[in-house]
Amino acid sequence: MNDLECGHALIRNVLSGHQIKTLQTDLATISLTNGRGGVRNANKRFPSVDSLAKSEEILKLVETYLIKPVRLVRAIFFDKKIDNNWSVAWHQDKTVVVSSRFERHGWGPWSIKDGVHHVQPPLKVLKEMVTLRVHLDDTGADNGCLKVLPYSRCEGILGAEAIKRYVARGRVVHCEAKAGDILIMRPHILHSSDKVLTAGRRRIIHLEYISFKLSYGASWV
Repeated sequence: MNDLECGHALIRNVLSGHQIKTLQTDLATISLTNGRGGVRNANKRFPSVDSLAKSEEILKLVETYLIKPVRLVRAIFFDKKIDNNWSVAWHQDKTVVVSSRFERHGWGPWSIKDGVHHVQPPLKVLKEMVTLRVHLDDTGADNGCLKVLPYSRCEGILGAEAIKRYVARGRVVHCEAKAGDILIMRPHILHSSDKVLTAGRRRIIHLEYISFKLSYGASWV
């Protein structure tokens, strides 16, 4: 099992041209308004995303980095373009979605988004997760590719001031990719992205998988 030591890896040419076109066509049925760049639960709204997330090739890739069995716990579609544009400051993804609230040491704070319970779990849970960013467009520094700070996931969960200090001394990597490439990363690696500067689009299917077995009277959503 690969432990993603630096926190991220770019896997080239995972999706075929036909797969990319099928996803683009299916996802074209929704129109995002300015300021709303993402669609949550994309696997439940788009058959092509659900099929991709459950496909043998994707699950085999995930199982390279996680101990089986694995489970999809989040699927988001992002569509960044000139008329629906945004930037994201340096941060770590450190929340998970669960079916119900419970009281357990190390779990919290809690919040509710779109009627669903979100919680920050202990670091050991994040270490049993990987995120796949599936590119549906060529994505470079001029159209909002993800930026990461390698090895930052080794620092654990960082507060705002610690993030500033790490960014100030860290080496930024622009994760430029081609359509069909997949960026796989640990959720707690420091990452950010800039606005799109060209007429192109940056469509991403964001898939999160986990191998941690949840109990405590709740389940993964």
